[in-house]
Amino acid sequence: MTANSVHHLKRSTFLYFVRHAESPYEEGRERTRGLSRQGLADALAVKDRLLGEGIDLYISSPYERAVRTIRDAADSAGREIIIEEDLREREIGQIGRLSFQEAKQKVYGDTAFAFPGGESSMEARHRAAQVVRKLLDEHAGKRIVIGTHGDIMTLMLGEFDPRFDYAFWESTSMPDIYKTEWEGETLRQVTRMWKE
Repeated sequence: MTANSVHHLKRSTFLYFVRHAESPYEEGRERTRGLSRQGLADALAVKDRLLGEGIDLYISSPYERAVRTIRDAADSAGREIIIEEDLREREIGQIGRLSFQEAKQKVYGDTAFAFPGGESSMEARHRAAQVVRKLLDEHAGKRIVIGTHGDIMTLMLGEFDPRFDYAFWESTSMPDIYKTEWEGETLRQVTRMWKE
């Protein structure tokens, strides 16, 4: 291999999807509710898990619970957290008499369907996947933490690999960490770092 051909080899990009820690549900406070006592303890554990990964950037959903889950890690690395509005959680809308689980099954089963006041899987996946594409393009070869939510994380990953579906969403924990390796826009490998 010549020096010139080595120069053209691209380094992998690593995206670390961090699902937020436990956050008590409060009606009407979707954007501003923080973490529970357990969630705050888990955020410190998230910091410890990310230690030594050589993170270059911290990006987050605008929702406080997502930001707070990665704040300890960002602070210890001396990094700012960049907010990306399009990483916000999917709004499920008015689900009527359905249970939350039934409503989720419906929107995953029919990606074009949206409940009143909610977003379809297709719409939410498209807006969030655009952020992933932008990061892969503008920060190729970097290591990036993304503070996120279970539903939108599943949809983003599902844009690049159909195995990320309702069953995957149901299997995730709060918090959770998925280290993903990319070559360009091709998802090469996914490693769960929270529950190995």
